[in-house]
Amino acid sequence: MASHQPRSASHHRQARHGWLEALVVVLAGLLVMAVVAALGLWAAGAAGLPDAAFPRVVAAVVVMAVGGSVRFSGDAGALAETRAELSVIPLSVTLAGALVIAAGILRPLRHRAVAGSRELAGWAGRLAVLWALALIGLSLLARATFAVPAGSETLSELGDLLDVSPRIGFETDLPVTLLFGLLWLVGLFVLTLLVSRRAPLPAHLVRFQESVRPAAFTMVVLLLVWVAGGAVIGLLSAAVQGGAAGKLAVLLLCLPNLTWLALTIGLGASWEGRVEGQPFDLPMPQALDTVLRDADDSTLSLRSLTDVDGRWWWLAVLAGILVLACAFLMAVRSPARLRAWRHAVHMAVALALTVLTICLVARVSAHFALSVLGFGDLGGGLSGEVSLRPRLWTALGFALLWGFVGGFLGGLLAGRVQRRGEVRAAVRPTAAPKA
Repeated sequence: MASHQPRSASHHRQARHGWLEALVVVLAGLLVMAVVAALGLWAAGAAGLPDAAFPRVVAAVVVMAVGGSVRFSGDAGALAETRAELSVIPLSVTLAGALVIAAGILRPLRHRAVAGSRELAGWAGRLAVLWALALIGLSLLARATFAVPAGSETLSELGDLLDVSPRIGFETDLPVTLLFGLLWLVGLFVLTLLVSRRAPLPAHLVRFQESVRPAAFTMVVLLLVWVAGGAVIGLLSAAVQGGAAGKLAVLLLCLPNLTWLALTIGLGASWEGRVEGQPFDLPMPQALDTVLRDADDSTLSLRSLTDVDGRWWWLAVLAGILVLACAFLMAVRSPARLRAWRHAVHMAVALALTVLTICLVARVSAHFALSVLGFGDLGGGLSGEVSLRPRLWTALGFALLWGFVGGFLGGLLAGRVQRRGEVRAAVRPTAAPKA
């Protein structure tokens, strides 16, 4: 009887996260991402796209949200041509799907301290197979060609006269989408195990959790707090200033793109960018638009933003307060035996890796142009360009500095409170005097 017990327990554990559970996790994540993308595109006015292209555009947005690649093509008749490219990750959609899938990853693993490497690999493998099949289905759906409205009656009549009818087509690059989509899932799986205390680790990795998990958890908290603050500001702005549809589109499609960009700027990072024309009818903060449209210097930094609006200095204040608060949280969740300089190193490395990730995923490159007989921008509002890329080494340098200082101060502050792994010395009772 005793020989069958371990095998039965192992079978029960695997049954709790088998193929059906993996399918539920994948479908739940995709459903949430599709709903968020659809609502954001609807708020942006994409529901009226011709040729029933809306569901296909939603599928394309979901593909881009997990790192997939979408290729664009243009056709404007015999006398004209169109050019289009778009490289951006709609991080609101990404974040919504990541939170749901991470919860699904943890659910069958909770309430356990240790898990075997084979068990975790099997759980990840089942998720990866179903995720790959889902990406293939989305890639096949995310293909369409539709007409681009000319924007005014005069331009429409001119287009009909010259046989200029701009059309945009898009399709996914399936191999690239599979590669980066699977890397996204693997990264999410690993990050989930690193962040959550409820997630079991293989026995040979348990010794690393004391130094890695508090820092990883703290960085996730920092990113989510910035997103939550941006959502509150966006909703208040929509209620007070109007333009609710456009602001809702920003919240549902690219809120983390803006808030995490603001976090890096508050830490001292600089971004180089350009905005010409209005290729997307989505609002952005006025100071950002003003700086990025400057023909002489379109560097996005704390200094350039405060030259337009002095209130942007609050970014540095908020960044400093939140980094210190997160450093304190990390130290409180860490073993009490760690010294302040160890907290400083952990915080510096964690913040630098976080800023590096933001710099990689928050880049933007978008371009659309219409030319007739070789003359560009005859369509007025039909042409435009948006680009945004970080000065990477400057951003990483400031992140290391902020992380080291904040981690050291957080470690000192946490020394005043009782922390995990710390045992207060008991007071020995004094012996009663002998009679």
